[in-house]
Amino acid sequence: MYLFVVVWPSLQGTAFAFTNWDGLSADRDFVGLAQFRRILADPGAYGAIINTLLIAAGVVIIQNLIGLLLALGVNTKIKSRNVLRVVLFAPAVVTPVATAYLWRFMYTPDGALNQLLGAVGLGSLQQNWLGDSDIALWAIVGVVVWQFAGYSMVIFLAALQGVPQEILEASHVDGAGAFRRFWSIIRPELAPAITINLMLSIIGGLKLFDQVWVMTGGGPGTATDTMSTMIYKNAFQFGDFGYGIAMALVLTIFVTVLSGAQYGLLSRQGGSK
Repeated sequence: MYLFVVVWPSLQGTAFAFTNWDGLSADRDFVGLAQFRRILADPGAYGAIINTLLIAAGVVIIQNLIGLLLALGVNTKIKSRNVLRVVLFAPAVVTPVATAYLWRFMYTPDGALNQLLGAVGLGSLQQNWLGDSDIALWAIVGVVVWQFAGYSMVIFLAALQGVPQEILEASHVDGAGAFRRFWSIIRPELAPAITINLMLSIIGGLKLFDQVWVMTGGGPGTATDTMSTMIYKNAFQFGDFGYGIAMALVLTIFVTVLSGAQYGLLSRQGGSK
């Protein structure tokens, strides 16, 4: 079943990357590596690759850092910890499309975010969040982090609850500070959770599509175009299916290489134990 549903269609799709098929007609000619050479010569594709890598880097760093801080916060003995866990995780269960539509309206020049900034005396920080090419990409990163930081928090929290409390208490009695306890005791126990979270956030950041397409459509101009949006535009809007599949293969290689390298690095450091 797996071969029929996944492997065979993938191989067929891969073959289209070496043709000039438009996605509709029965006619297609073999063009070899011409589509991949187009990617190397296409400024739009180059910009999309850069944007994809920037989004992936931003999501990986910010989402996991915030997720870890949230996990450390709700792992304490505060009375509201169970409610906070639910509230912080709640955005992750909302579909990315619904989240993107919500934030697109909040990001408008007269939207809730700018109104809030004006109400608290921070009017100088008001922006055209999705219309300014310098900040639109990072506005999208902020939405992704807002939605999935709670997801990372849950994974970190599961690992934190496995840390032996008697060791933490003994280290506290011996005079170890909070940072020392975290670095020497908690961090090694978090290694598997770090591996999982980094892997998920790298893959999610590299193939991000829903939020970008709904919020900006790749604009303004091409400022937020990613490889996923370029694949969609070329394959389904411009009728250049072969070129779109070629870009999809390049994206697959990026995901495989970067996630594999990250997993291998952490595994050598004991992250997968």
